Amino acid sequence: MTKVVIAAGGTAGHVVPALAVADALRAEGAEVAFVGGDRAEAELVPAAGYRLHRIHVEGISRSNPLKAARAVGRAAGALRAARRILREERPDVVMGGGGYVAGPVGAAALRAKLPLVLTEADSHLGLTNRLLAGRATRVCLAFPLPGREGDRYRVTGRPVPPPATDRAAARARFGLADGDTCLLVFGGSLGARSLNEATIGAYGTAAPAGLRVLHAAGRRDHDDLAARLGDPAPAHYDLRPYIDGFGEALLACDLCVARSGGSVFEVAAAGRPAVLVPYPHAAADHQTGNARWMVDGGAAVLVPDAELDADRLRREVDALLADRDRLAAMAAASAGLARPDAAAAIAAEVLAAARAS
Repeated sequence: MTKVVIAAGGTAGHVVPALAVADALRAEGAEVAFVGGDRAEAELVPAAGYRLHRIHVEGISRSNPLKAARAVGRAAGALRAARRILREERPDVVMGGGGYVAGPVGAAALRAKLPLVLTEADSHLGLTNRLLAGRATRVCLAFPLPGREGDRYRVTGRPVPPPATDRAAARARFGLADGDTCLLVFGGSLGARSLNEATIGAYGTAAPAGLRVLHAAGRRDHDDLAARLGDPAPAHYDLRPYIDGFGEALLACDLCVARSGGSVFEVAAAGRPAVLVPYPHAAADHQTGNARWMVDGGAAVLVPDAELDADRLRREVDALLADRDRLAAMAAASAGLARPDAAAAIAAEVLAAARAS
């Protein structure tokens, strides 16, 4: 039996794709364990049925020298912990799921002469992957990246959970009637304040007949937004802090408004058109690159965060919903960008690296 250690942590954007690969590996008979920290992985990994080894590590601040120095000190301790975990697990191969958790584990794997497969979910290589890519066995990319060609690199897409398939059941879950049009707004587990404010401003009081707003606002802003909507909230507005089984929300909706992190692949897997508002402070502005991929493919409209307000959002959304032919064409284009085999493709690379070692 092939033994695999996956290093992934921090945000759900790193953990969820890694779990999709882990499921594909387990389906092929591999034994999988995770190394992570205390953030999203602490809940998601055990819930999925995998062992999680904890290490203490944090990202290196680019603006605060004291925090940066602390992060470097913790990285040294995390490297020692990673080496110990690899000695205990004795894996055949290590996979880095991106983010700072993967740094010390990837470095420990290379020091132990274990094959290392890296995954990159965004339209540029993150710092950890840039440091490790030159010695990795394979680097699996979500997008083609200039200068990252050759045998070491393979474009696989970003792994996502299997999409929901029963649209009638998904719409029933959210109380949508046959004639309703659903606008889904989301910005990650914390939410996106500019999206939240623009959506409340555009549709919090009233909406066109038949339009329902399903708004996953994130836990940070939810209570304030709920107070502004009133009790009870308007019948057309369904505000939630978070949506479990998010694939059903994507399937139920007719149009998404969202940031453009790795979730663009979930939007594509569901075949949904989107209005994308890239997070302006993302590293290397990679969310704009992600959004451009969707726009160039005909699946999305891009609105810069600095230009987003209630009036702009209302104009963009109302124009798309009024043009059903365009909306249908965008949905088809979105589905055409999907990479449903991404998790299986990465799992195959991981297993091939283990066999070749």
